[in-house]
Amino acid sequence: MRTLVSNIKTIVGARRDAPKRLCGEEMQHLPTLNDAWLLIENGRFADFGSMSDLASRHLAADTEIDAAGGMVLPSWCDPHTHIVYAGSREGEFTDKIRGMSYEEIARRGGGILNSADLLHTCSEDYLYDMAVERAMEMMRKGTGCIEIKSGYGLNTADELKMLRVIRRMKETLPVHIVATFLGAHAVGRGYTMEQYVRLLIDEMIPEVGRQQLADYIDVFCDVGFFSPADTARILEAGAHWGLRPKIHADELASSGGTEVGTAHHALSVDHLERLSDAQIQVLKDSETMPTALPGTSFFLNMPFAPARKMIEAGLGLALASDYNPGSTPSGDMKFVVSLACIKMRLLPEEAVNAATLNAAYAMGAEEEYGSITPGKTANFFITSQIPSVSFIPYAYTSPIIKRVFLRGQEI
Repeated sequence: MRTLVSNIKTIVGARRDAPKRLCGEEMQHLPTLNDAWLLIENGRFADFGSMSDLASRHLAADTEIDAAGGMVLPSWCDPHTHIVYAGSREGEFTDKIRGMSYEEIARRGGGILNSADLLHTCSEDYLYDMAVERAMEMMRKGTGCIEIKSGYGLNTADELKMLRVIRRMKETLPVHIVATFLGAHAVGRGYTMEQYVRLLIDEMIPEVGRQQLADYIDVFCDVGFFSPADTARILEAGAHWGLRPKIHADELASSGGTEVGTAHHALSVDHLERLSDAQIQVLKDSETMPTALPGTSFFLNMPFAPARKMIEAGLGLALASDYNPGSTPSGDMKFVVSLACIKMRLLPEEAVNAATLNAAYAMGAEEEYGSITPGKTANFFITSQIPSVSFIPYAYTSPIIKRVFLRGQEI
């Protein structure tokens, strides 16, 4: 099956040979091809070129699509979400408006524990239906890869229930999904910290491993949650079952999450709102991708991750939505790209690279996604007629996506 997309104003992220990730000044380079065509074959990018040479190529296609002067971009990749949850938390939203902090809400039994209580009463079918609705919203907004975490179960049965829902989503949706076990999101009700860590190590992680329900393991390593020492114990237990870390780090304080993450070869360390200069140096010699979640900073009125400092120090950077009911009830990656430019001073090219190729790396999917490269899975979207790449973050609420394709098929 061959599909030819013609009359493309600009292909963005057109790379014949894509690197695994981009670091430092490399992030400013976003290759484009103007007045172009794109060929998809059997769900994969096959070739691209200029419209001026299309007639001489004599390309046969089963389906022809006129981009009508729109741009073509690789689908956004979202390497940090929590979209399997039971209900919204707008009551806490009001508490925050009245001045209560995220930590205060957590201490009084709200936050993550509130979501765990709600999830406990819900069936797998209900959780699946709600999560699919959120995933479909994300797909329509241009996202083609989603990492989904557990973490609202906080006991063995409910964590496994969440991971089974994610597995079912993997099997039924056209979007690429990876699953992360986040049993260490908070301490479950009725447990001391030590009791809960032992439950994670002795029962939850082995069961997740035996059932092969997760690709990665996560820990909320921060003040008031899990210490670096407890995080290390949990990550070591996960490594025994082949679960590589992707961890929450340094959101509420510079708490050592980056150090323990890189020491255990984490694929990514995420949040980083309180990342220090010393921690930037720790990341420099690692394969760990720092991942910023500007939607969280926006919604909680927190500092933004020091993205400009990271890039100027030679680091790569990925962007993610953190879509969840408490701190970021949005999976709109276009808005994330806008926030990265407006609030973290990324250039538009850097922000697009951070939300595509580097974001794919942050979920272990860079070989298949994140750029328009022959051989990669054909996840892309066609925009309306827009003047430039910079218009995408500039017009921060304007809907620009006209058509979305996953695995080469329009959704």
